[in-house]
Amino acid sequence: MRPIHLLLAPALLLLAACAQAPISTIGPDGRPLPKVYQIGPGDEGRIQYEMLDGVNALRQAAGAAPVTLNPQLNAAAATHSRDMSNQNRPWHFGSDGSSPLDRVRRVGYTGQMLGENISETYETELETLSAWMEQPDTRDVILDRRGRDMGFAWYQERNGKIWWTLIMGGGAGGVGLGS
Repeated sequence: MRPIHLLLAPALLLLAACAQAPISTIGPDGRPLPKVYQIGPGDEGRIQYEMLDGVNALRQAAGAAPVTLNPQLNAAAATHSRDMSNQNRPWHFGSDGSSPLDRVRRVGYTGQMLGENISETYETELETLSAWMEQPDTRDVILDRRGRDMGFAWYQERNGKIWWTLIMGGGAGGVGLGS
């Protein structure tokens, strides 16, 4: 009779051959592969205030006054984020042809609309803010010294893709781009 370990050895080798190789978390460029950032139903306030805190820290470092979240601009941003998902393209015009100015007027915002940043990504809100800060045009929206109000919202698809929209407003003074 053979010892039990000699009988089990071939079975263990067979099982080891069937085991899957570990999934790499490093991409071919040597950077970590992205993970799906899943936003839960109770995360809205946390995410909006993390973005607000991040924007205000950057504004402070640049010598600009802090901004506050504005519910009307949040509503315009949320509408546009969902609409971009429906259109499956990140751009500043709505499926009905609306512009950012049209959207802030529709929600009743009476301040000056200064700019809109958008993004289609799987990244977190702070990674998105970092990407916006790397581009001169989107950085200028965030750091605009006339800014007083901010709207920020997103729409996340089932596959994890997130459509982010940030709108900067200049407080009282009428709707219009720049001065």
